[in-house]
Amino acid sequence: MLRVGLIGYGYWGPNLARNFDAHPGFDLVRICDMTKKRRNLAAETYRNVDVASDPDAITKATDIDVVIVATPVFTHYEMAKDALENGKHVWVEKPMTSTSEQARELTALADAKGLTLMVDHTFLFTGAVRKMKSLIDAGELGDLYYYDSVRINLGIFQHDVNVIWDLAPHDLSIMDYLLGPSARAVSATGSDHFETGLEDVAYLTVYYDDNLIAHFHLNWMSPVKLRKTLVGGSKKMLIWDDLNPEERLKIYDKGMDVQTLEGVYRVLATPRSGEMYSPVVDATEALKDEVDVFQKGIVSGNLPINDGAAGTRVVEMLEATDRSLRENGKVIELDPERPLNWTRTLESRQMSNLG
Repeated sequence: MLRVGLIGYGYWGPNLARNFDAHPGFDLVRICDMTKKRRNLAAETYRNVDVASDPDAITKATDIDVVIVATPVFTHYEMAKDALENGKHVWVEKPMTSTSEQARELTALADAKGLTLMVDHTFLFTGAVRKMKSLIDAGELGDLYYYDSVRINLGIFQHDVNVIWDLAPHDLSIMDYLLGPSARAVSATGSDHFETGLEDVAYLTVYYDDNLIAHFHLNWMSPVKLRKTLVGGSKKMLIWDDLNPEERLKIYDKGMDVQTLEGVYRVLATPRSGEMYSPVVDATEALKDEVDVFQKGIVSGNLPINDGAAGTRVVEMLEATDRSLRENGKVIELDPERPLNWTRTLESRQMSNLG
C-alpha cells in the first residue's frame, strides 16, 4: 500500500483527502497545513492521520511514498521538487508551476528518477469529457472547425493570479486532451477593472493548423455561472453543459454542406439540420477515477494522460497569454521554429482584400 502525505487542506484539500483515504491502494498517513484552524479540522475528520505544519514532515519523510501538493501555485515548484528529489511520487494541483521552465525541470526530474508526476486536471476524468474524446477520436464529428468555451461566474478574486491562470487551466487541459498536443499559437486580451494588476475578464484564442481555432471566455464578474463548451465539426456538433445534470452532453446532427463552384471565387454553404440526442455519460466522481488512475500508474509505471508533459503544455500556453496581454493581444507562437500556417494564411488574405 502506498503511504500518502497531503500538503494543503484548504478549498480542494478535503476532497483529495477523502478520495485518497477511501482508495484501497493508498494509506493517508499525514496532512500538512500552515493554518491551525485547517489542521484542527483535518485532525477532527481523520483521527488516525498525523497532522503537521511543516511541509518537510511530508516531502522529506521516510514513511511517505506519495506527496500531494495542494497549495498556491507559487509554492508548487519547490515542494514538488523537494518531494521528487526525496524519491516520492507527486500529485500536484493545477496549474503545475508558475513557469514552463519549472514545469520542464520537474518533468525531467521525475523521468530521471522513474517516478510518477501527475497534474490534477480533474475534468479529464469526467464522463462527459471521456465521451467527447471517444466521439472525436471515432470521427463522429468529422473534421473539427472550432472549440468554444465559456467559464464565467461571480467568483472569488484571486490575489496572486489573473482570471486566465485561475480558470483557464481547466479548459486548456480539456482542449489539449480532446484536440491533441498540437496547439500552435495563443492570443489573449483582458481587462483589470479594479487596478489590481490582475485581469478579471479575459478572452483567449488558441490557434491550430488547418483553420481549427479554440476560443475561451473567462470572467470573475458574471451575474450568472456558466460552464459550457461547444465543439463544431463537418459532420456533427456538440454542446457540453457541465451545470446541466440531466443533459450534460448534447450531440447535434447539424452543420454546413459546402460546395465550391469551379471558376467562381465563392463558396455556397447550405445549413443542414438533423436530430439531437443526449447520450448517457458516466456519473462517477471524476476525482475518484483520477485517484485510481494515479495509483495504477504508479504500480504499472505507465504515464497518465495528465502527466508532467501535459501539465507543461498548459503552463506554456498560460505564459504565452501573459506575453500576449502585455503586447495588446499579439499572436504568440508556441513553437517559433514551426510557423503557424493558419495565421499567416489569414494575414495574407487580409492583405489581399486590402489590395
